Amino acid sequence: MGAHLQFKPITECTTEGRSDQTVAADLDGTLLRSTSAFPYFLLVALEAGSLIRALLLLASVPFVYFIYLFISESYAIKTLVFIAFSGLKIRDIELVARSVLPKFYAEDVRPDTWKVFSSFGKRYIVTANPRIMVEHFVKSYMGADKVLGTELEVTRSGRATGFVKKPGVLVGDHKKMAIVKELGADVPDLGLGDRETDHDFMSICKEGYMVPRTRTEALPRNKLLAPIIFHEGRLVQRPTPLVALITFLWMPIGIILSIIRVYLNIPLPERIVRYNYKFLGIKLIVKGTPPPPPRPGHGGVLFVCNHRTVLDPVVTAVALGRKISCVTYSISKFSELISPIKAVALSREREKDAANIKRLLEEGDLVICPEGTTCREPFLLRFSALFAELSDRIVPVAINTKQSVFYGTTARGYKVLDPYFVFMNPRPTYEITFLDQLPTELMVRGGKSSFEVANYIQKVLGGTLGYECTNLTRKDKYVMMAGTDGRVQSNKEKDFEEKKK
Repeated sequence: MGAHLQFKPITECTTEGRSDQTVAADLDGTLLRSTSAFPYFLLVALEAGSLIRALLLLASVPFVYFIYLFISESYAIKTLVFIAFSGLKIRDIELVARSVLPKFYAEDVRPDTWKVFSSFGKRYIVTANPRIMVEHFVKSYMGADKVLGTELEVTRSGRATGFVKKPGVLVGDHKKMAIVKELGADVPDLGLGDRETDHDFMSICKEGYMVPRTRTEALPRNKLLAPIIFHEGRLVQRPTPLVALITFLWMPIGIILSIIRVYLNIPLPERIVRYNYKFLGIKLIVKGTPPPPPRPGHGGVLFVCNHRTVLDPVVTAVALGRKISCVTYSISKFSELISPIKAVALSREREKDAANIKRLLEEGDLVICPEGTTCREPFLLRFSALFAELSDRIVPVAINTKQSVFYGTTARGYKVLDPYFVFMNPRPTYEITFLDQLPTELMVRGGKSSFEVANYIQKVLGGTLGYECTNLTRKDKYVMMAGTDGRVQSNKEKDFEEKKK
């Protein structure tokens, strides 16, 4: 205990006049509230690896904690690294670090440490975690200039061996040596840590402060340097050992429940499905007054929705209590086969898509999500303007969802499983708000351009939901989440690519 007395608590650290100074801070327990990196290792094991790998990592928790408490922190982390990373492609680990982990890291930042850390002009992270796992988040959202972390051993084929490079896991004296190697005699002005193994690197800093092991509210995410608009992964909650155990125990129950929820409703009329939702634990809240069904010989209404899950058009049909059609940018043959409403895939050929939309509107009501892809966070992506040119009866529909265990969207995974993951939640919730039909003066027929109409509807939906409007697109999302442009190749294009190979 005496060693702790040489460093004051962070509450006594001043933030004034630090803009020209350098800070070096630990991550777990210091900048983050959680003292354990286990949830982030499990996310990598699950999203870059497999469910079996994640279960194995969870089963190792008692063994890892025994090693941590009675042998060494370094060997405990090496065990986590081996189970979570061995055999994984470095490319896959990087994608998970960029698309999955930031959301969970951002929900775990300590406000007191962030206040101090963000006041410095030069910021270093010194962590026992693998550098590849934390680097994207701390640089993009916390403004870190450099990450000194544990380095993974990689094969020539680009896969992690499960072992770490020399000098090993960055704990104790290894953190100190990493700083000396990086900065030389120009030592940091301030060192921040939370445990005794941080004392070595803190001792060479001009000042050192300890972060106490006290419970604190997480820093609001909007206080970080950038908002998290896109994120990937199936888990909603940070998978601590207890949360992960409960989630995996719920999974078989959720799968059975999901299958019942999906297939039991397919043959039923939409007006009956709404009552069946209540029986099956699906909460549907409908606000506003939807327009009446189209009269014979008259075209249908074009319902313009923001996009939260693949089930948006289906749930809109249930809220309306009648059959409608929908257009989507990508749908598997299986999903199209089991869809309770008519679903037509868009080709991204403007004239062809316009003709399809017009034909469907002549047949009846139609749902379109002009964002082109889903967004989990309270943001709206840029709306494609094509729909505004094709109908004089446009009704904006605001959609909000609540999922407590699993996310029903993916950019990298199997999209065919999306509806099942939505319904695997204990009580999935949909809130559908029908807004007023656009007046003539706000449509193309009234003199507005299609872009003005699209931007207006985006703004109206954003205001209703309390979401922020952006100019981001489907391509922006997929570049970040999956390293692709999000474009779905046609069969001809696939055949051409195969011939080139």
